[in-house]
Amino acid sequence: MQDFPSYALWLLAALAFLGYVLGSVPFGLILTSLAGEGDLRKIGSGNIGATNVLRTGNKKLAAATLLLDMGKGLIAVLIAWIMTPPVFSTRIAAATAVAAVVGHCFPVFLGFKGGKGVATGLGVTLGLSPLTALTGGIVWLITAKLTRISSAGALAGFIAIPLTALALNGFKINHDPKVLALLLISILIIARHHANIVRLLSGTEPRVERKKK
Repeated sequence: MQDFPSYALWLLAALAFLGYVLGSVPFGLILTSLAGEGDLRKIGSGNIGATNVLRTGNKKLAAATLLLDMGKGLIAVLIAWIMTPPVFSTRIAAATAVAAVVGHCFPVFLGFKGGKGVATGLGVTLGLSPLTALTGGIVWLITAKLTRISSAGALAGFIAIPLTALALNGFKINHDPKVLALLLISILIIARHHANIVRLLSGTEPRVERKKK
């Protein structure tokens, strides 16, 4: 970062820290607690994300968690875009995006034991590259619909996201900080799904039950 003046480095550090703090807010845990659903960490998989909130049987809470987890990622990136000069904004927004997802996965408020970062990852992707987010979201939904496996949809979506970002950038990873950020975010999210991947390979990953007509 030799072309970064000192004030830009401080701005990057401040906004990345803000992104991390915003990402650390455990909306799923907060909403389920306020709704009297108990400690989300003791329900289902123990995850703090929307999929586990759905296991409480409260679809509205699950939808709210999904939107809020996406929103905190999107807001963090938008603040970075707004608060930084154009010459530095792409790099600072990219760093803030990574920090927000790290915050969700390793939240300071929960002893660094958080979620898998899917909704927050989609939110920051929307802030960095709307077309990439749209592609990843469509792949996520289609895969989840066809397989009836939530984790399969998430994994497919976050394989599609860096590939889409690379394609939009002419398959040049070093020309756009957003591409590297989305690649790092996707690697983190996929790594957080390691247990799901093992179950997918063994055929024991649970499916989403279809409603009976």
